[in-house]
Amino acid sequence: MLQVGVIGLLLTVLVERLLVPRPNLRRPLGCWLLHSGLWCACLVLLYGMTARPLFSGVNVLLLWLLIVMVSNAKYHSLREPFVCADFEYFSDAVRFPRLYLPFFGFGKAALLALGFVAYLWAGLTFEAPVPGGRIEAFWLGLGSLLLLKLGHRRQVPSFDAEADVKRWGLSASLWRYYWAARAPVDRAALGSAFNTPAHGPVAAPLPDLVSVQSESFFDVRDLWPGVKTQVLSEYDRLAGEALARGKLQVAAWGANTVRTEFAYLTGIASDRLGVHRFNPYRVLARQGLPSIAAHLKAKGYRTVCIHPYNGSFYGRNKVLPALGFDEFIDVRSFDSTQKAGPFIGDCAVADKIRELLQDPTRKQPLFIHAITMENHGPLHLEQVEADELPNWFDRPLLTGMNDLAPYVRHIANADRMLGKLRDTLLAHPNEALLCFFGDHVPILPNVYQAIGAPAGDTDYLIWSNRSRPGAHPSPIRVEALSSRLVDCAHHQRARAAVVGVA
Repeated sequence: MLQVGVIGLLLTVLVERLLVPRPNLRRPLGCWLLHSGLWCACLVLLYGMTARPLFSGVNVLLLWLLIVMVSNAKYHSLREPFVCADFEYFSDAVRFPRLYLPFFGFGKAALLALGFVAYLWAGLTFEAPVPGGRIEAFWLGLGSLLLLKLGHRRQVPSFDAEADVKRWGLSASLWRYYWAARAPVDRAALGSAFNTPAHGPVAAPLPDLVSVQSESFFDVRDLWPGVKTQVLSEYDRLAGEALARGKLQVAAWGANTVRTEFAYLTGIASDRLGVHRFNPYRVLARQGLPSIAAHLKAKGYRTVCIHPYNGSFYGRNKVLPALGFDEFIDVRSFDSTQKAGPFIGDCAVADKIRELLQDPTRKQPLFIHAITMENHGPLHLEQVEADELPNWFDRPLLTGMNDLAPYVRHIANADRMLGKLRDTLLAHPNEALLCFFGDHVPILPNVYQAIGAPAGDTDYLIWSNRSRPGAHPSPIRVEALSSRLVDCAHHQRARAAVVGVA
């Protein structure tokens, strides 16, 4: 068993050399102790169950190889290595395989699964249990605990996942992130924009407020000039009439919608969250925090969130009520005829917003926050016919740019949604404000390789159905956007009150 443990440990170091970004071998001793301790702990767990040393060693090594491969796939798409919070996505990949497995590769996943099943059968069939193996596992377990104890240091990670992996290695980073996630959080010190007192009373009715977090939306015309200008004609019209507009500095790149979503709803910057920045919905948001929904609810609003996907995804069915929403509308309120591609279309979300605003029985002003789903990848699974391309492009796509076509097709539908919302709000009897923004840029690695990657900022606008001054572009961070919407609503009410008095 000792021989298997030592050889296996050396092989884990070789496997880690496949990691991108590649960790530094000259890392602190404590990091190597953690790496060795975690290897021994996993090995002893399986050895204690099976008493088969070779079987146990190969299985743990295969698990380590899988984590490295998943990390590389994630880094390729999202520019971020595997972090401790990502272990939760293994179960999500089973529940929602279309959202995850294509980025890893269906063929690669199937080959690994078949190989693993074959190895389980062969290992349990042809390797006999070692007599007294469980006693040996007990002593090895004590050794692993000692290594982990010696390697455990009160070192606070930078929470720059790439920098921490390079400096400490993957095992030590996972270990330290795990313990950081279990440390208590001073929620009052997170600096929410909604900790501050509300504006004073204004003698004017409360406007309805609608915000739309558009999946993977950004002005794609900035990426490649071959995209036709009219693809975003409705967006251009609203931007030209907006109270505020410009580039939005978001909390995610390529995916991890909930990072931007959390920052918008709570007004808390991601760099104040520590390890919770990677998935603020997993623990932190479920405890309840100041948010725009809670703020508006206290002012008399009915607060509704719309997300046309499974309500349990990211635990939104638990998180959103904790953040102050009275109602959460998920995919069960839509049907398959409302799909645009594999997901519920943006125009169906616009119809749902109109339905809520026009409800004759409602007695409160509404705050509606919609999180769209239509443009969620993987886009490379979708096909666009050649005769459709002239609808969106005025020049041929370059080699490697095929995935841009389904993306722009969905962006055009997001633009149609904006047109429908504009029409709805212009016909609305009450004053209403619309905040529209993208959560992150899309995952288009082949496109970016062909023409260059975007910086990562998306776009936003805040528009009123009563005042359309046309603001100059102004960049803003996503955690400041919701308070900007509230400020705009307050200023619009103040202006209406002055006009009413005059």
